[in-house]
Amino acid sequence: MSRPEEFEDDLLYAMTRTGEGFRTEPADLVAGGYRRGRSRWRRRSTAAVLGGAAALALVGTGTLYLTGSAGPAPVRAAAAPSPAAGSGSGTPSVAPSAPATSAASPAVKPVGGDEVLAAFQALLPKGQVTDGRGTGTEPADGKPWGGGVAAGASLVFDDGRGRSAMGISLGRLGEGDPGRAENTCPDGKLVPYDACTTTTLPGGGTLTVLQGYEYPDKRATTKWWNAKLIGADGRQIELSEWNSPAEKGSPDSRPQPPLSAEQLKAVVTDASWDRVIAAIPVPAPVKPRDTSHEYGQEEILAIAAKLLPAGLTEAKTGGQPGYANFVVDDGRGESLVEINVQDWSGGKSPAGEIFDGVAPQPDGTKVVVRKQAGNPAGWIVDTLHADGLRVVVAAYNSGSQRTKATRSTAALSDDQLKAIATAAVWKLKK
Repeated sequence: MSRPEEFEDDLLYAMTRTGEGFRTEPADLVAGGYRRGRSRWRRRSTAAVLGGAAALALVGTGTLYLTGSAGPAPVRAAAAPSPAAGSGSGTPSVAPSAPATSAASPAVKPVGGDEVLAAFQALLPKGQVTDGRGTGTEPADGKPWGGGVAAGASLVFDDGRGRSAMGISLGRLGEGDPGRAENTCPDGKLVPYDACTTTTLPGGGTLTVLQGYEYPDKRATTKWWNAKLIGADGRQIELSEWNSPAEKGSPDSRPQPPLSAEQLKAVVTDASWDRVIAAIPVPAPVKPRDTSHEYGQEEILAIAAKLLPAGLTEAKTGGQPGYANFVVDDGRGESLVEINVQDWSGGKSPAGEIFDGVAPQPDGTKVVVRKQAGNPAGWIVDTLHADGLRVVVAAYNSGSQRTKATRSTAALSDDQLKAIATAAVWKLKK
């Protein structure tokens, strides 16, 4: 099994998606909220992201990833440094996304890993670079790396104020790929961060710059800053940096990562990446997933609003298709509520161990009630309706999954959560 934090990030993202490809885990495995995660926000942004130790028990370790993000090459601690000065001289100029191309032409020469690494170094301020590695689009062992769909580089950079791990990845998204529209700031209730902005660039691309943390629960103080560009031509360029010489497992070496938000933007939008992108084939168009049978975020929120106990109203709403969250306050403090709605009819998703042996109620609904220990803690009601619609509702004794408990229990009792999850208004869409 992957490391716990990787499991949390993958589960975090997969939790927010409904429909095809889900597989369940034992009932005591709980997740919720966001993807991206990814790869935390690389999949986080994805969604996402994106949560973790306290939330709804719906899916396993992430079997549905929509962005196609390759992520940067793995970052490891510098060993036996061989000093090399970055050839950049300050912040490079910003260039808009390149125009779309139909495919990587056979006449376009592959870009080597050394060239990708050199291009990355050239865009950095003056400083010492160690442990640099690059991966290009050239064939390796007779096959193009990553199927020929990505390139990347990683290094450890020191501007004199402390070493920082950095990594950049480059790829392309085909027409219709959901990743083209999934470049926004994550839900702060699920993925905490200090700052995040999403802007539209000249030419129609989008850029999101996030200044957050390596661990969403802040079990360590390591900061993770990321810039993600989705170009109008489908290019996807992501740059990550840490205030530590390694992504995980190393003490912080400086208060903040070295590159500012503007410098992160300048690197991912620089025109020097055009040749790398041109050497990556355009993926085949992606057939849009049919969402006509899914409950949308606003639809879930509207239904839930009518089912809430008197005196409680939804605030700070968020979500995506099949998933919604909001905060309620009964006068004793905020309490986060999450609702996930999935189609489990016709064998689309196996029930696994969650509902095995559970006797149905008179209307055919199976109900599982449990509490997720932690800080904050979660109270969860998981239901499988007779028509195959699964509705899971959870509430927490905090207004966020990533902040410590601010109250002894959630604002909704088990009976109130059950009333929402088993309401007759939830009907399978056909």
